[in-house]
Amino acid sequence: MTLRSLFLLIATSTSLLAADPLEFQVGAFTFTRPDNWKWIIPSSTMRKAQLEVPGTNLEKAEVTFFHFGPGQGGGIQANIDRWFGQFQGGPTSKNEVTEGRTRIYYVQAAGTFQSGMPGGPTTPLENYSLMGAILADEQSGDVFVKMTGPKAIVESASVLFPQMIAQAAGTRGEPGLVPPGNQ
Repeated sequence: MTLRSLFLLIATSTSLLAADPLEFQVGAFTFTRPDNWKWIIPSSTMRKAQLEVPGTNLEKAEVTFFHFGPGQGGGIQANIDRWFGQFQGGPTSKNEVTEGRTRIYYVQAAGTFQSGMPGGPTTPLENYSLMGAILADEQSGDVFVKMTGPKAIVESASVLFPQMIAQAAGTRGEPGLVPPGNQ
């Protein structure tokens, strides 16, 4: 093997390992990332995965995935209440559906988003929206998926987000792909 061939092999291997995963597992569910959404290294150890939804003028929305295990994470209604409590001055809605054997709680909110960690300082962000989903799984633990960002960007994802969630609901319990260090 020539030095040039060795270099090409290493360069190709490195780029393949560094590629953003199209599929990733959170809890018992395998999610497929929409093509134009970017994989982001989670900014917190509590986050099992994180995506970025592009917008215009360098604006973006953030999609975060949480899984704490069976009986952990504060419960479905407590999380919905907390998410709604992060928004002021706008409408909220909740819709419960079943996909296959998975119950999904979809939530939406709009208004001024109080961005920040619970119990810490917050930054008010006007004209923001939330699109969230909780995939119920008593055996492996619920999975919490939350998109927040400027209202126009979140609304632009109103088809892709529920498609991603419904597809993942159908994978419950199937072996999936796990990004390194995220489970």
